[in-house]
Amino acid sequence: MTTAVDTAPAPAAPSPAPAGGGRPRRRLLRGEGSGAPLLVLPTVVLLGIVIVYPVVRGVWMSFQKDPGLDKATGMFVQGGTAGFSNYTHWLLQQCAVASGGTTPCPSGNLGAEFWVAVGVTVFFTVASVSIELVLGMWFAMIMHRSFKGRGLLRASVLVPWAIPTAVTAKLWFFIFDYRGVANRLLGTHLLWMGDAWPARFAVVIADVWKTTPFIALLLLAGLQVIPDEVYEAAKMDGASAWQRFTRITLPLVRPALVVAVLFRTLDVLRIFDLPWILTGGGGGSGHATTTLSILVVQQIRQGFSSAAALSTITFLLIFAVAFVFVKFLGANVAGTPEEGR
Repeated sequence: MTTAVDTAPAPAAPSPAPAGGGRPRRRLLRGEGSGAPLLVLPTVVLLGIVIVYPVVRGVWMSFQKDPGLDKATGMFVQGGTAGFSNYTHWLLQQCAVASGGTTPCPSGNLGAEFWVAVGVTVFFTVASVSIELVLGMWFAMIMHRSFKGRGLLRASVLVPWAIPTAVTAKLWFFIFDYRGVANRLLGTHLLWMGDAWPARFAVVIADVWKTTPFIALLLLAGLQVIPDEVYEAAKMDGASAWQRFTRITLPLVRPALVVAVLFRTLDVLRIFDLPWILTGGGGGSGHATTTLSILVVQQIRQGFSSAAALSTITFLLIFAVAFVFVKFLGANVAGTPEEGR
């Protein structure tokens, strides 16, 4: 009697696991990934045309003389190398005199107006960002609460930010008119655009009205990632509302807070359209609302090289502020300081 022999194949031995214990790595084929630079090349070329070339061209122009009439000879000159004279004209407030020497520029000349524009720009930056930060946090905490009609409130708060800046400037121009809403509500007869400080406050108020929703939106996004359990535990431990705000809300919302302050600071440092439409850079006697960007546009009409030097100085100022924010305020923003550096 014969017995049936099991002819089924034996199971294959399992393949050995890789030495690292993880998934086996796929070998890269020869030439794989070699086309990546070609895919990135169009973007690099576009960035070079849009960003790198204008910056390099502007810096090169800042060291050149503007073509025009030579006051000494009365002849037309093509320009030439100016060295750092365009920069010293702004930074050192120096003006050429008939004898060939240099004396400090009197008040009202462009060299002296540079430092006035720097002060006006810094004032707008500090005043606007400070007020927007306080109001933005307040609005964000209100919009973060759960109540009926919250969606409608969020939409209405974002309306000023969605309005174009030119429209906002004209709107506030009519509000601050002598017969406008501002004087009627305050019971005053003030020429807002006819005096230095009222004109500056008008620019700050208009800027705060328009861009506070932007900060509120960023801070609202930061508040939404904070778990409600953290606040509930703090309440059970007896923490007051102020303690919950200073010890829970502010530390946890700090990343969004730093980003909001950075964006708005850089934005106000190059502000142009709002004060230009509201006051034309004036405001009483002198240039009470002339910012650095407005001064650059005004100087373009006098000479491109001097305006290029002023643009370079403005660029370096904004770059320095951005570097300070990123290096000293944003390095440990996630709460993970790097050691050993």
